[in-house]
Amino acid sequence: MQYIIEARNLTKRFGDFVAVDSISFQVLPGECFGLLGPNGAGKTSTIRMTYGFSPITDGNLEVFGRNITSDWRAIRYRIGVCQQENNLDPDLTVQQNLELFAHYFDIPGKEARSKAEELLHFIALDHRKAARVTELSGGMMRRLMIARALINDPQLLILDEPTTGLDPQSRHQVWQKLEELRSKGLSILLTTHYMEEASRLCDRLIIMDHGKILVQGKPSDLVAQHVDRHVIEVAKPSSELRAFLLSQHLKHDDLGHRLLIYGKESDQLFHTISSCYCRDDCMLRMATLEDVFLRLTGRELRE
Repeated sequence: MQYIIEARNLTKRFGDFVAVDSISFQVLPGECFGLLGPNGAGKTSTIRMTYGFSPITDGNLEVFGRNITSDWRAIRYRIGVCQQENNLDPDLTVQQNLELFAHYFDIPGKEARSKAEELLHFIALDHRKAARVTELSGGMMRRLMIARALINDPQLLILDEPTTGLDPQSRHQVWQKLEELRSKGLSILLTTHYMEEASRLCDRLIIMDHGKILVQGKPSDLVAQHVDRHVIEVAKPSSELRAFLLSQHLKHDDLGHRLLIYGKESDQLFHTISSCYCRDDCMLRMATLEDVFLRLTGRELRE
C-alpha cells in the first residue's frame, strides 16, 4: 500500500531548538489523521514540512510516495492547504478570491469560475459571492479558506487548526463539511486544540509534546488504553478518600482541589465513593479524549 504521507525520523531544528524530534507516522488513503498537542508541541512545524513550506532538517518525508525535498512542486499541485492565519485578499470579493487562487494551478478562467461557484454552493456561501471578505463573519471566512484549499481538487487536504476562534455553530458547520469531504474519500491531515473535533473527525491521531510523539492510534482506543471507560470527579476530596484510593490501587489523578478516578465499570465504585466520601461533590461521566490529552501532556499553561 502506498501511504498518502509517510514520515520516518522526521526532524526540524531552528538553531539549537528542536521543534520536531525524529517522529514517524503514516497517513492512509481516505482517512482523517490528526496531530494533537499543546502550544509548542511541534504540530505546525510538522504540517509546514508536509506541504513544503519549511524544509526538513533530517529524516525522510514522502507525500504520495514522492520525496518532499526533491518533488515538492509536483506534490503541491495535488494538495490543498488551509493555514491558521487568515490570508484571504480583503480587496477582492468572495468569488474573486477563489478564482484568483485557481490561476495559481493553471486552471482556465471559465473552469475556475465554474469551480468557484460549485465550492461556494458546497460551503453555503453562494449568496455572499459578491461580498467583500471584510464583510464576512469569522465562520464564513474559515469556510471560504477551506473552499479555496479545494479549488484544485486535491487528493490531500491539510488543515492547521481550522476552527480556532469560531463560535459553536460555526464550528459545527465546518465539521459537517469536513465529514462530507471525508465520506467522499478525501485524505485529511488536521491539527486542532479541540478534543471534540479530533474525536469526531479523526480516524487516527497522534498526540505530540516537546517535538515527540507520545501516543498514536484511534481516539476510542487511546481513551480505553489510558483512561478506561468512566471518570469519577470529586471536588474537595478528603484525606479518607485519598487513603481509600491508595488501598484499592485505583487509577487516579490527584489535582489537589479535585480528584479524577478512572475505571471501566464505575457504577458500584461511584455508589461507594458518593455514599461514603462525598455526598454532594461527586460526578460520574464518560471518559473522553481530553482526559487522555491532559494525562499525557499535563495541565500546566503553555504560553
